[in-house]
Parts: sequence; C-alpha cells; structure tokens
Amino acid sequence: MERFARLFSQNRHWATITQESDPEFFHGLSEEQHPDFLWIGCSDSRVPANQIVELAPGEVFVHRNIANVVDPDDLNCGAVIQYAIDHLKVEHVLVVGHYGCGGVKASLCNTSLGLADQWLERVDRVKEKHFECLRVLPDEKSQHDRLCELNVIEQVRNLCSTPVVQAAWARNQVVMVHGCIYGLEDGLIRDLGVSCRAPEEVEPHCAAAIAHLMEATGSGASSK
Repeated sequence: MERFARLFSQNRHWATITQESDPEFFHGLSEEQHPDFLWIGCSDSRVPANQIVELAPGEVFVHRNIANVVDPDDLNCGAVIQYAIDHLKVEHVLVVGHYGCGGVKASLCNTSLGLADQWLERVDRVKEKHFECLRVLPDEKSQHDRLCELNVIEQVRNLCSTPVVQAAWARNQVVMVHGCIYGLEDGLIRDLGVSCRAPEEVEPHCAAAIAHLMEATGSGASSK
C-alpha cells in the first residue's frame, strides 16, 4: 500500500511544479488534443513513448501491446488507428519495437507465456516467414535482435494494409507510416528505413528494408 500511496504524492508534486513552470499547461490540455504522431509500441515498462522522444503530453497518441503488434482483426488496435487518423488527423504513425523485447524472445525460443501465447502467434508468423534470414545468424542474441527488427517491418506492412490507412491514402490525406526500433542499452531510436506514404510504396519499401538487414548480416556489420 505504501508504494501505491506514493503515486499520489508524486502526482501532486508533478502537478505542482508543472503548474508553476507553465500556469496555462493544464488548461491547454483540457481544451483539446492535437498530436502529430501516433505511436504503436510495446507495453514494456522500459519504453515510455513520450519520455524517450521528449514529447509533452498532448503531442503523441499512444497504443501499446505486447511486441508492438498491428493486428487488423484486433478491435482495440483498430479503434486507436481509426481515431488517430480519422479524427485527430495525425500525419505520422510510428511502429516502434525495441531490442530485448520479451514477447519477441518468447516467440523465438518457443517459450510459453500463458494467455499471451495466442497473441504472439502474430510474431510466430513473422519468425516462420523469415526463418532463413534468422537461421544464418550466429547466436540467439543476434537472432533476437533481428526478429525484433523484422517484426517492426512486418507490422508496418500490416498497418499499411488496414482499411483506415488505405482509405486515408485514397482521399489524399497525409499519413506517413514509419518503422523504428529502440535500444534499451543506449536509449537511442533507430530508423529501420521503412517509411510509406502511399499504397505503391509499401511492398518495395518493406522489401528494401529487409534486404538492407540481410546485407548488413552478409557484411558482418552489426544491425544495431
């Protein structure tokens, strides 16, 4: 109970110093939100969206789930995407994975997490699709890193195929979908080189991003 109670004292402290530094801050937040970004990331507690990109409350709309999956059949994820694009008019949608993702590692190592196993079938499909790309890597860590990267690229592909994104592009609404990955060891976000702003860009850009990963493997270069 002490830890729970501490949250309220910490909240009061944060609210007080925020109010003192910007007297209009909470008034502005209470009016309306106008975020430029939708962040689709992992639920991992070590990857707080606003904090790692230094964005204030109101600047990024966030959806998080285990292993940053975009499942067109998931009502929760779908509703967030539609609200962000159709109502908030965000222009940039980021799919952000992270190295060291526990969900991705469970898929890689066939480790059971209970109920989450059903959810991670989406990552299993990525693993199966890119089995040869993973098999050539020398150790489990390299394979884990690579599957985290491949998972982001495949979730970008899934996101671009959703009716909401397709409809936005059809009416010439500016929506750019990006794939990035975050490093827990250094705090840096890396662009995976897959950004799409029209239907015809999706397949070639995803294929090019995957080819770049394969080239890095072939040259012995690190993916991080």
